[in-house]
Amino acid sequence: MSIEIANESGMDVPEEDLVSVARFVIGRMDVHPAAELSMVLVDLDTMADLHVRWMDLPGPTDVMSFPMDELEPGGRPDSPEPGPSMLGDIVLCPEFAMGQAQKAGHSLDNELALLTVHGVLHLLGYDHAEPEEEKEMFALQGQLLEEWYVSVREERQREQQRAEQAERDARLLGKAGFTTPGDGPA
Repeated sequence: MSIEIANESGMDVPEEDLVSVARFVIGRMDVHPAAELSMVLVDLDTMADLHVRWMDLPGPTDVMSFPMDELEPGGRPDSPEPGPSMLGDIVLCPEFAMGQAQKAGHSLDNELALLTVHGVLHLLGYDHAEPEEEKEMFALQGQLLEEWYVSVREERQREQQRAEQAERDARLLGKAGFTTPGDGPA
């Protein structure tokens, strides 16, 4: 899976987390593993220009999605196996998202992860124009975001356990008189 990110926003954001959450959602939604996604982070002026140009709405917004190939999550059981495709582009505005994060009482990182999930779901055909669509999309968005956070916590715990085990092993090897390369005389 190819996910490219370009940060043109002028703000420092956790790009690796945005790629991680996008990759997680794409995987959970049964999109072909060779699919491609582009993410661009822009400033307020650029987002306002895109918002007017593509949605005919004034001012900036938080996220916009521009789908490329039409995809359906999971596909139909009787359809041939889909090949790789270009999902499209997600455009995020971290500066706009910062205000939303403050209102919601969470971090900018959390807001950007949420918006990334939201953008990927739009690329996959989900919408929230009607109340039933909104209910479905936002429930799925919340579920996917929570599952990603759980997976991140579990991976961090595994990394911590590996580091602790490596430290114990090093102490035991040191007590037993073993040396690691570079420790002893040449």
